[in-house]
Amino acid sequence: MKRIKVLVVDDHTIVREGLRTLIKLEDDFEVVGEARTGREAVVQYKNLQPDVVLMDIAMPLLNGLEATRQMLKANPAAKVLILSAHSDDAKVKNATESGARGFLLKQSSARDVCLAIREVHQGKQFFSPSIARRQERIRPSATKRAGGSSEKITSLTTRQVEVLQLIAEGKANKEIAAELGIVLKTAEKHREHVMQKLDIHDTAGLTRYAISAGIIESSVQVDH
Repeated sequence: MKRIKVLVVDDHTIVREGLRTLIKLEDDFEVVGEARTGREAVVQYKNLQPDVVLMDIAMPLLNGLEATRQMLKANPAAKVLILSAHSDDAKVKNATESGARGFLLKQSSARDVCLAIREVHQGKQFFSPSIARRQERIRPSATKRAGGSSEKITSLTTRQVEVLQLIAEGKANKEIAAELGIVLKTAEKHREHVMQKLDIHDTAGLTRYAISAGIIESSVQVDH
């Protein structure tokens, strides 16, 4: 039997361990790797070529939605299943617009997690039952309102989204340059361009925007 190769991505060790234990109980699954940030996930995806990626949204350094976009850019056939503690309409909409094939709540049963992995692997979509029911009731106008910040986000390049997240996490230009492996002047230019595109010209405003756009959550912490 050919096993479904799964990459588990979450910044909380206990969540990764729980998912790994759950997945190992299934004969047709295999955990081929783990990552704690979106950036690690992108590298692991390219190296391991998993069949399905279980992806958290709120992570330090690079969030799960931007990591999903980067995976799909590298491989349009990438199959990403979002796993999150929060499922408001804006998050679900942003996830699907990023290219995710499904959205699972972290409160989901083991049965639903396994079913979701199999469905996504087969090229289908899967949403937690409560999300699926809500999505059926959403009116187009409500969906549009829920999207809020998504139009501006799409105007940012991948690098600019990374810079925006690092700014929102409280990183100074020198730290951003070190984190991304670029020179200080380039980091300053990226910050300037982000501010221009979003028409937001202070760090506090960029942080509020990043939270409202789902790039980070107000409770995100770098170390766990």
